[in-house]
Formats: sequence, structure tokens, C-alpha cells
Amino acid sequence: MVEPPQTDEGWYVLHDFRTVDWDAWREAPERERERAIEEGVEYLEAHESVADAPEGGSGVFSVIGDKADLLIMHMRPTLDDLSRAERQFEQTALAGYTEQPTSYVSVTEVSGYTTDAYFEDEAEMDEGLRRYMDSKIKPDVPDDEFVCFYPMSKRRGEEKNWYDLPFDERAEMMSSHGEKARKWGGKIKQIISASSGLDDWEWGVTLFGEDPVEFKNIVYELRFDEASSVYGEFGPFYVGRRFPPSDLDAYLAGETVPTGDAGEHPHGEAEHGEGDGESPHGEGQPHGTGDETTEDIRGELSDLDIYAGKPHGEDVYATVLYSEADEEELFDEVDGLRSNFDHYDTHVKTAVYRAHERDRLAVVSLWETASAAETAAGFLADLPEVVSRAGEESGFGTMGMFYTVKPEHQEDFVEKFDTVGGLLADMEGHQQTDLMVNVEDENDMFISSQWRSRDDAMSFFRSDAFSDTVDWGRDVLADRPRHVFLA
Repeated sequence: MVEPPQTDEGWYVLHDFRTVDWDAWREAPERERERAIEEGVEYLEAHESVADAPEGGSGVFSVIGDKADLLIMHMRPTLDDLSRAERQFEQTALAGYTEQPTSYVSVTEVSGYTTDAYFEDEAEMDEGLRRYMDSKIKPDVPDDEFVCFYPMSKRRGEEKNWYDLPFDERAEMMSSHGEKARKWGGKIKQIISASSGLDDWEWGVTLFGEDPVEFKNIVYELRFDEASSVYGEFGPFYVGRRFPPSDLDAYLAGETVPTGDAGEHPHGEAEHGEGDGESPHGEGQPHGTGDETTEDIRGELSDLDIYAGKPHGEDVYATVLYSEADEEELFDEVDGLRSNFDHYDTHVKTAVYRAHERDRLAVVSLWETASAAETAAGFLADLPEVVSRAGEESGFGTMGMFYTVKPEHQEDFVEKFDTVGGLLADMEGHQQTDLMVNVEDENDMFISSQWRSRDDAMSFFRSDAFSDTVDWGRDVLADRPRHVFLA
């Protein structure tokens, strides 16, 4: 018998597709439409907040084309949870104006094609690998606005049969397939769920992204990979856009959704991995160099001839978290995560830094895209004894000023910081500044600085003291400094 890969399963998944009876909706009395909207919003908000189960996630999407109008996606620990969610929708007045043309039932899965280490002795398992694999079987519904779902199977033909191939050959093809897909790291997130014995295909693939053209790009390019071109069989594709439950009335009125009235994210602020609605890695958008405010700041710094976070012509996005854990324990966990981050082309660097003059550790993770940085933040937030995330403090935070120092000038640089630190303490609006040193490379440092306001921070960059420090640094630095703002 050909060896099957080991698998581990997590949450059950329901893709509940709905069509709207638009004629019945238009003809319904206003009072009945209001009741349907009210009950629909109540249902969707309750399930997005996972009020019906101990854990899981849900989301609602408008579907484009004639195959469906709505997609309600649920992930829950048991099939009973999914069944209850499906039947609870049928109890709403909104359900009376919809039909279910199709649905898809599956369960999140990881397999031995990814790594055998996950299925070995749990006590010996790398902590970073465990977190990574757990995120695959108990995933959040990503924040990205657009979704693409399709079912697929592996071919079982007379000449080409995936299930007749030796394990090593299948594993090699899957590894090659994954390597090609990594170029979309930060652009596309995916939830893979298995459905053998649960539905008509073998897997359900749900892609999430901010730019729907990337769905076309990844599917098109991977069709040329042997795992797909020879052995892949694909079902119908569904594409939609996420909107918050509060926009249900706008959707049914034919308006553009999301309307933009629900906050920074198109579906509000609820977290989808837990039922309490609190984000595990802080609120708001990724901290980096991509928003309008930091573009203005970069322009001002450019006028001052200060480099502002564009290595090799591209933006860099940074996540920084502070921890009170034991340094060795923290490093071991970060090192495990880093080995997984390195699989992605968008990963620049992740490292642990120690404060020069006080008991403080920081974990810094740099990425080429905002989406990748924010995804990494979700993993980093589970590190031991995390106490804050840069940018969460009051005031205007700049995590800028990354430096790589020539080894012979390392002590000179530290001494210079002590001098500049004394000047900073006397500057108006300055709150706190730390020199953080990479625990693996004492020549790699960054200065974490906190200011009351943007104007206060900019006044420092305009000062003679900063100008003199920059001039002095030209001789002691091994590379151009990089400034990355968290504001």
C-alpha cells in the first residue's frame, strides 16, 4: 500500500453560499425588510464575535457573479457548532429572502507534506513550528477585504494517479509547489481545509488578499507547476468582498460595501480567533512606512537629508514588541518563529534586542509588506510576557534609527549615545529613549524613542545635535542608517 501522509485536523469549516430573491425583497413591506435587516445584522455580529462557541471565526462577503450573492463563512471546533450556526440563520427573517444554492463543508488540516517534525514527540517539538502549525488548523479569518474560494482534488486517472505515487515523490512536488507560492507571501493568505468524506471534493481553498488580481496571478502561475498541471483538478471559483454586518442594509439597497463607516478595517474591530473581541496584537493598522502620516514625515525627513526607511528602494514595515521574559527563553521562541518566517521572500529580519541601560527586551521583525508585518505580529504577540507593542504607548513613537556599527567603533557608538541621551532628556516633549542592542550581534542596534508629539520629534531631527551626530556617524557606521516610524 502507498504510504499516506500523516494529518492533524483543527476547526470545521462551512462556506454557506446564499442567493437573494431580489424580486421578493423589493416587493416586501418596509417593516418586514427592516425586521429582516435587524435580525440579519444581529445574527452576523453574534457569529463574527463567536458568541455561539468557545473559539472559531466567521465573516460575511458579497459574492460577485451569478453563482451566489452572499458567502457566510464559519469556522468552529465541531460539526455540531456549524450545524447550529447554519440552522440559526434559517430562524432569521432574512433567511426567508434567501436560498442556499450550494455550500461546502471541510476541516482545517496540516499534513506530513509540510513537515514530519510536527507529528513527532510533542515535548521535543520546536515551539516556533508548533505555533505555526497551530495557526494553520486554528486560523483567524484574515483582515484582507477580498476572498476567493474554490474546491479541488488530486487526479486519479488511469495514466496519472496522485495516490499511486510514492510518498517521497508527492512530498517533493508539494514542497516545490509551496516554494513557488511563497512569492505571494504578504499578498495572499490562505486557509486550506480537507473535505474527503465530508463533501464532493478533497480540499477547499480559501484565499484572502487586498488586491483581487493576485488571485488570478497565483492560480495562473501555479497551474504550470506539476502538482497542479498534471495532478490538480479544480471546481468552481467564487470571488467576493468582505463587509461588516452593520453594512447589511447598504448591501441589500444596492450600495457599495463596505461603506467605510465601520472603522479602519472594513469589517469593524472584532477579532476572529477568540470570542472576547480583543485583538491579540494591539489595535489599528500595521506600524510602518505606508500610511499618509508617515509619508508626510518621510518627506520632511528627506528635506533634512535624513534617510527614512526605504531600503533598496522599497518600504520596510516593522513590528516591535517588548517583553519581560527571560532572555534565553524569549530568544529560543523567537528563533523558532524566525526559521518559519525565513520561508517567505518578504521577511527581512527578526531579532531580539536588549536595552543598553535597563532591563528591557524587544523583538523586532522587519518585512517588505504591511500585511506580512501584521501577520507576523499575530505570532509574535503570543511570545512569553509581552508587555506592549511599539506605538501603543501614549504620544508619538518613533522606532527609527537602526544602525549597523563598524566593530572597532562599537564602544564609541555606545558612548556617543550616552552623550546624546543626556541631551534628549532636556528636550521638550521627549519621554523616553533606549539604545537596543541585538543579542546576536552587538554591532546591530536601534534607538527606540518616544515623544509627546510629532512636532517634538521633528524638532530633534532638525536640531544641531542630531546633525552633528549624523556627521560623526559617517565614520563609524558600516551601513546607512534606516529610520522606521511607528506613529
